[in-house]
Amino acid sequence: MAAIAEITVRRIAGALGAEVRGVDLGPPLSAETAARLRAAWLEHQVLFFRDQALTPAQYMALARAFGSPIEYPFVQGIEGFPEIIEVKKLEHETVNFGGIWHSDTTYLERPPMASLLLAREVPPQGGDTLFASMTAAYDALSPGLQRLLEGLRAVNASAKADVTRTREDRIRSDGRVEAKKAYLAEHPVVRRHPETGRKALYVNIAHTVRFAGMTEAESAPLLGYLFEHQVRPEFTCRFVWRPGSIAFWDNRCTQHNPINDYHGHRRLMHRITLEGDAPR
Repeated sequence: MAAIAEITVRRIAGALGAEVRGVDLGPPLSAETAARLRAAWLEHQVLFFRDQALTPAQYMALARAFGSPIEYPFVQGIEGFPEIIEVKKLEHETVNFGGIWHSDTTYLERPPMASLLLAREVPPQGGDTLFASMTAAYDALSPGLQRLLEGLRAVNASAKADVTRTREDRIRSDGRVEAKKAYLAEHPVVRRHPETGRKALYVNIAHTVRFAGMTEAESAPLLGYLFEHQVRPEFTCRFVWRPGSIAFWDNRCTQHNPINDYHGHRRLMHRITLEGDAPR
């Protein structure tokens, strides 16, 4: 087990994101190391690790140190590990999996608490991932708009056209039996983090279709403003992948967007999502 004194956490942007060095995530984490990493994760919202050559079993053990892995509703897991899915784009494909700003599966009644992504193969250039802090986005709103939004709930759907397109290749190749099922869930527009108590915007362009009690047309102007506001550059950070890199993000207060700028090259990642609670 890594000595906790060796661990360093270096912030990489103003709003969120930190790179952790001095820890080998392959062996089981001590309780003290896991606690320190969780504290850093809650502070920075997304943590990045380099040079972690984990087997699927080691990767699952790492995930279980922070929560309970769950299966993704649309794509089958890898052999022997149903909770680990391949996030991949092949050389001949032009659309990337999840290639739009989003929080993971907000169309579920209990969206994931967190996601871990481990890079297996990366293109020679491109394929970076952007992350955005929804607490920073909320904090930057005017007091009047904050008050208005705290009284609203939003309807989130798995069948929104832009995001279903990003799943098509994987559903064709690795889809589960229930992949055609549509999911719908209603959540507060402003979510209070159950561990930090901070408030975050909890709508996203990939899944949020309207405000509860309103039509899509009535909801569109304000939702459009929020979708643009929440990914302003000052709320974001950018991660450049290498094989063995890991990103571990808090799905309750962040969004992410994998950049689709590597046509003709292969990119293969392994993702695990951790069980969450009903947003409040």
